[in-house]
Amino acid sequence: MISRQLFILFTILGVAVNADAQLAKLPQSKNKTVVIAHRGNHTVVPENTLASCREAIKCGADYVEVDLRTTKDGKLVVLHDAKVDRTTNGTGRVAEMTLSEVRDLQVFNKNKKTHRIPEFHEVLAVCKGKINIYLDFKEANVEEAWKQIKAAGMESQVVVYLNDERQYRHWKEVAPAIPLMTSLPNHVTSKDGLLGFLKKTDVQVLDNVKNPELVKAANEQGVAVWLDVQSATEGPVSWKEALGKGVQGLQTDTPAHLISFLKEQK
Repeated sequence: MISRQLFILFTILGVAVNADAQLAKLPQSKNKTVVIAHRGNHTVVPENTLASCREAIKCGADYVEVDLRTTKDGKLVVLHDAKVDRTTNGTGRVAEMTLSEVRDLQVFNKNKKTHRIPEFHEVLAVCKGKINIYLDFKEANVEEAWKQIKAAGMESQVVVYLNDERQYRHWKEVAPAIPLMTSLPNHVTSKDGLLGFLKKTDVQVLDNVKNPELVKAANEQGVAVWLDVQSATEGPVSWKEALGKGVQGLQTDTPAHLISFLKEQK
């Protein structure tokens, strides 16, 4: 494995470097193709709950994808939507509710057990040493998020998904070594455009590159590509199509089935 110092030196000298050099900055994965459990493994338990994280661990996924938001009183909680209406027995925006109000809500579920919206530190505690976290950074305080990641000893188990340039700058200032992920802008459709984007944006993963030539170009720069395949109709056909593009990871709503499929495909 090429050290980071040699990687930088080779880059300066214009020498081609194997993509594994930079990909090594990412958390370790069990599966050759990275399997990301979208909002946890929520086939039998509610999304973005501690239970969905535990189910993702149980099925052998490499990452659990969770969404981070902030309450009115500045507490970090895990929830995808800006409002609680879709997933709980309450209504209103998370940002306008206190942690106590959020914690009083019951998350809709199929297994009839009571689930709650978890705090970020609870998710970190459940995942530590067992599964990596793909942190979709919706609306939250970077300093507080990083503080909790460090307190949990999870610095080497988190990849942060960025939703805008402001978040990129802030994370680079607060935690310059943490792996970052983002989407390739829609206007970037050529290899030159991709290389230009990566030159000014130091990320370790891109998530929406579907052109095999661009996937290869990203990999040559040491940047992994993970595709979202989660849908009501996802399965072997869509998984084969995605893998055929040369990507390194897949985000799925059915991680257990995807892992079985990957084992069958060897």
